Amino acid sequence: MRTIFHVDMDAFFVSVEELYDPSLIGKAVVVGGQKHERGVVSAASYEARKFGVHSALPLRTAAQLCPHAIFLDGHPDRYRDYSHRVHDVLREFSPQVEMASVDEAYLDLTGTERLLGPPLKAAHALHQRMKQCTGLNCSIGISTSKMVAKVCSDQAKPNGILWVQPGLEARFLAPLDVRRLPGVGEVTEEKLHLLGIRKVGDLAQLDEDFLRRRFGQWGLALAGKSRGADAGAWFDGEIGGGEDPKSISHEHTFSEDTARQDQLEVTLTRLTEKVARRLREHRLHARTVNLKLRYSDFTTLTRAHTLPRSTQLDHELIAESRALFRQAWKPGAKVRLIGVGVSGLDTCEGQLDLLDGGRNERARQALAAVDRIRDKFGEKMVHLASGMGGDHAERVHENPVGLPGKTPKKR
Repeated sequence: MRTIFHVDMDAFFVSVEELYDPSLIGKAVVVGGQKHERGVVSAASYEARKFGVHSALPLRTAAQLCPHAIFLDGHPDRYRDYSHRVHDVLREFSPQVEMASVDEAYLDLTGTERLLGPPLKAAHALHQRMKQCTGLNCSIGISTSKMVAKVCSDQAKPNGILWVQPGLEARFLAPLDVRRLPGVGEVTEEKLHLLGIRKVGDLAQLDEDFLRRRFGQWGLALAGKSRGADAGAWFDGEIGGGEDPKSISHEHTFSEDTARQDQLEVTLTRLTEKVARRLREHRLHARTVNLKLRYSDFTTLTRAHTLPRSTQLDHELIAESRALFRQAWKPGAKVRLIGVGVSGLDTCEGQLDLLDGGRNERARQALAAVDRIRDKFGEKMVHLASGMGGDHAERVHENPVGLPGKTPKKR
């Protein structure tokens, strides 16, 4: 029987800010941007949450709900640093660690009882060690599956431990709202409510064939989750398996809509740099480049183009994203959001161009040196000249580069 821990750092971004500025302790704090900006909340202190502020809430809405809150842009490099410290602590308890994001992780502690003791004893030791090494609190969920462990840690917040013993998973889940199941968002919740399904127990009583007919493969995953199983694409993998991403993207919402071509293109360049950086971090190459534009009226346009050969080089991806933008954008039209992504990822580079005079090889060497500088001194230390002026507040929750445990598979 497996023993799976889900460790979720409590109000992580806020807690790190409090370590640097203790005067924030006990106050309503919102991290993610200023109250007048268009961004979303990355994290909120528990004092701010009492007023209905939560992650992914628009900053302006958060300001209306909690006008006395302290709004912070945040410090991504600090969060990355503490994420690495958290990862180091977790590795003391198990070699099988999977960082699900900057502030949460799964551990497989199966077979460690002789070394660490029963699950609750190991969890208490982890709690104490985390506080000792990082100064931060965490919540821990324990179960036989990743999915139930994640639900447990959420129920244990803040700074708690919840263990669902083997065989009791379905009984634990049954009285919970269906929204508590990972992957069930507003749309799925509404569809389930229309079928009279409000609790996980209601879902567990339905026939799998019925769910498959109504929701396709997602219906089968829902059936499995309702019983406490690791069902669904994300939960199917083994902890520490190090699966490669299927796509990589970055986007930016402007504080004010803009129709300035120079501002749009320089922002697009900076976003494409970030995408290329993450490609190299995973040792992957992309074949398809995707553009996303959202206008002032919320009309959203997407465009994609497949390259003749896959690449991970900044200048090639930037040239393609700019070409897509210039074809798609209507001059004078104000843009609210711009984004770029890549797909068709592969571990191998496309066929080399023997006529480029060694240009791409020189670019690879230069970018490798730049990446080493960024690893040591931070992401903002080096930019392409064409991306200068396009920098913006990094949104750490978007799974950026430099996170622990995100090293690529051995090739």
